[in-house]
Amino acid sequence: MTTKLTFLGTGTSQGVPIIACQCPVCRSTDLRDKRLRASAYIEYEGLKILVDAGPDFRSQMLAQGVTHLDAILLTHNHKDHTGGLDDVRSFNYIDRKAVEIYCEPRVLKSLQVEYSYAFAEHKYPGAPEWHVHLIDERPFRVDSLENTGDLEWVHDVGYFYRQADGSLVPSDNAVREASREQPNIIPIRGYHDDMPVLGFRFGRIAYITDMSSLPDGELVKLQGLEHVTLNTVGYKKHHSHFSLDEALELAGRIGARYTWLTHLSHAFPRHEQFCAQLREMCLQRGIGSIVQPAHDGLVIEG
Repeated sequence: MTTKLTFLGTGTSQGVPIIACQCPVCRSTDLRDKRLRASAYIEYEGLKILVDAGPDFRSQMLAQGVTHLDAILLTHNHKDHTGGLDDVRSFNYIDRKAVEIYCEPRVLKSLQVEYSYAFAEHKYPGAPEWHVHLIDERPFRVDSLENTGDLEWVHDVGYFYRQADGSLVPSDNAVREASREQPNIIPIRGYHDDMPVLGFRFGRIAYITDMSSLPDGELVKLQGLEHVTLNTVGYKKHHSHFSLDEALELAGRIGARYTWLTHLSHAFPRHEQFCAQLREMCLQRGIGSIVQPAHDGLVIEG
């Protein structure tokens, strides 16, 4: 079954253009140089999955016409990857479902602080409705929401689940372990400086962002890929992201047919120039993977 990934955002935590910057990249009129914060939308095994929901979440959903999500997977808890989660309220209302969020326990702790109102015992009417599934390095399963209960909105009171006898039960703030039965998603463990983060493999596509190191033992999970995404923010060595040299070296080791660079900053040249530069660098280094910069709205299939 074909997997389709749409890059919703391919920029750094500041996006591109950066506020007040007058560099050639930030002033570029090429739409491929306009980069929202890093996020991806995956269509896989009949599922609609979002990886990360940063501050541009609302704009990204509208730009791509996304009308349904089965799950949101969070790579880590930085604001440029979680800052848009309040806006899932629209899906609660239209889909009449709680949004299923998959994250590590440390990410959940951060969400409980930053979005305390979503976890309150007595929630403010209209607060986002989430179910959190705890994950780690082990493969896990995401299922369709088709057979889950429907939320019912009671004006000025909040969301409830209607029971068979017609009664209404308040929605909960469920936190549970993700299912490990018949897993369909493979997490990839990496480090963002010293912060543990996750990438994810969906069939023959793997999405990796916000890493500065990837343990050798994880490479076995990345064999036989058609596409892999890797993050890089610049030419110089960086404490929490791959440099371009490090990303290219890793692309060669993974050996996917295509490598797409994401989480890009304005340190790189404009898109067309960067494409040409990467072709030359890969030729000189004997890298077999076709390495190119991703851009917002790009769709890949594998």
